[in-house]
Amino acid sequence: MAKRQLKLGAFMRPISIHTGAWRYPGAWPDANFNFDHIKTLIRKLEAGKFDAFFMADHLAVLNMPINALKRSHTVTSFEPFTLLSALSAVTEHIGLIATGSTTFDEPYHVARRFASLDHISGGRAGWNIVTTSNPDAALNFGLDDHMEHAERYKRAREFYDVVTGLWDSFADDAFVRDVESGLFVDPDKMHVLNHKGQYLSVRGPLNIARPVQGWPVIVQAGASDDGRQLAAETAEAVFTGGGSLADGQKLYADIKGRMEKIGRDPEHLKILPGAFVVVGDSVEEAKEKRALLDSRVHYESAIASLSVILGTDASRFDPDGPLPEIPETNASKSGRQRLVDVAARDKLTVRQLAQRVGGYGGLAFVGTPQTIADQMEEWLTGRGSDGFNIMFPYLPQGLFEFVDKVVPELQKRGIFRKEYEGKTLRENLGLPRPKNQFFEG
Repeated sequence: MAKRQLKLGAFMRPISIHTGAWRYPGAWPDANFNFDHIKTLIRKLEAGKFDAFFMADHLAVLNMPINALKRSHTVTSFEPFTLLSALSAVTEHIGLIATGSTTFDEPYHVARRFASLDHISGGRAGWNIVTTSNPDAALNFGLDDHMEHAERYKRAREFYDVVTGLWDSFADDAFVRDVESGLFVDPDKMHVLNHKGQYLSVRGPLNIARPVQGWPVIVQAGASDDGRQLAAETAEAVFTGGGSLADGQKLYADIKGRMEKIGRDPEHLKILPGAFVVVGDSVEEAKEKRALLDSRVHYESAIASLSVILGTDASRFDPDGPLPEIPETNASKSGRQRLVDVAARDKLTVRQLAQRVGGYGGLAFVGTPQTIADQMEEWLTGRGSDGFNIMFPYLPQGLFEFVDKVVPELQKRGIFRKEYEGKTLRENLGLPRPKNQFFEG
């Protein structure tokens, strides 16, 4: 029996999620907003046979205290479609995934953008469906208040139906372009959507031919109950927050189980937890790199992040003392308790805990190419994931080290490709091309 194959995405907006990345020795401080740098990075990822280059998007400057914001390299970033369209011209195989908000955008806009990107790239586009969690985004779109969580997901479900319906506006063979007869498009192969729903009213048809992939790959992030159900119904790849392997296995079984209940093939969805990876020639060297990186997180930025998770103002604590007892608040109880447990287990001072949280506090593989491959293989064979959405610690070194050292180790074990399977993102992910809802064949 052939071994299961890892799927690897690269989380590239921000270029590194770690808030100290731009200050790491030898790193590119402007990597998040330098097109030449980003071209170099995506070409290296393609050489490493990555499935996709993923751009998250934010519709507001991140809501954090100004003393933390002024330390952040995420204040300025490219608009995803402009960047991915440009990057499609300098790559041939790697997928191009961008966020499109179902709360602050319109289905016709989203359908046009992704259809265009799919045609321009030769079938490599993916749509990351998000409902947008940042409440400050509402203020940039003429609203005083953010739409309630459950309501956002109801709108997102209808939004998905409209966008996919618009992508199916034309049969694949609708554009005959018969020069002799003068017939450009067969009107019998054009569908007018005429959608009128609870949240949306869209006539259609889309003024773009059906995408190369039929539909761009549908991607989702998030793990709330509403998010899991939306993923089971619509998604073909899910980017999740990374916890323990046991947590990953529970989430994996839950979403795939929901798919089976509604008649979807569980293999037609790839679950890819975010994984922060630091590579060293020894485990000790990798840990030293991580410690140096964490030390580059400015305390004002770190303590703001810690305060948010603890639900209390941590700036009043002694930075070099142990974490004091934390009172009950309305913050996430599981998130707060996880930090309390980590601080006690690792005997961390408030400063050390803040630096860890301010940098990146999720799933991390810190070690040699062999130990990192061991952990990834355990997640894959243990049905905790179908692969990972890799987050690099600093650029360009962190990315180059992964491609040059970890990828060959995964290939040697027979769990990651040496060549791309096809030309489209769907082919490389092993996903079927969806049938047109309105036309046979």
